Amino acid sequence: MKLDILVFGAHPDDAELGAGATIAKEVANGKKVGIIDLTRGELGTRGSAEIRDHEAAEAAKILGVSIRENLEFADGFFTNDKEHQLEIIKMVRKYQPDIVLCNAIDDRHIDHGKGAKLVSDACFLSGLLKIDTRLNRDVSWQDPWRPKLVYHYIQWKNLEPDFVVDVSGFIEKKTEAILAYSSQFYDPKSDEPETPISSKNFIDSVNYRARDLGRLIGSTHAEGFTVERYTAVARISDLI
Repeated sequence: MKLDILVFGAHPDDAELGAGATIAKEVANGKKVGIIDLTRGELGTRGSAEIRDHEAAEAAKILGVSIRENLEFADGFFTNDKEHQLEIIKMVRKYQPDIVLCNAIDDRHIDHGKGAKLVSDACFLSGLLKIDTRLNRDVSWQDPWRPKLVYHYIQWKNLEPDFVVDVSGFIEKKTEAILAYSSQFYDPKSDEPETPISSKNFIDSVNYRARDLGRLIGSTHAEGFTVERYTAVARISDLI
């Protein structure tokens, strides 16, 4: 299955928090979107990896993505090396996305910056003909594929976006997908330990940011992204 957009997240819920409304909007516009989680979030203070698996599946249904896979890298300890790069390359070549979205380049959680660099590097390497992802000769050859664009969504830190996407009308779908992770976020009835993302203020802040970015572009809600190279348009009128 060829996808238009492939979204990577170091943990289940990263894609929803960083780009959930953009994903929902693209799906609504007929694009094929997939999510690849690098880890199962097994080091998370609340819940468990098994619970997160179920929550991620439910969030995927809410967003309407075509596929969701988990590479089961070690939460907190994966590295940007050949072994991990090859696993990303396999996914990029398997789904041949035109656009890749991935973690924030700099963030509070160390996995986010690591995940951003890992995915970005692997997307470049995926275009090299002489990289063979076959573990043995019984596995089919994968043709090289390099996404046209790699963008980074914004997470905990208030990074300045290089561009923003108008997601008016899709923030409710994003919020619904986030709250599918009921073990992780605000629940006044929960007896789990408090974490930086389990407060009501955190959930509210996701909406605050979307509303503020929307205000700056004259819409109700927006999501911001950073780029590694200039964003080009064919005509200046494309920016309208």
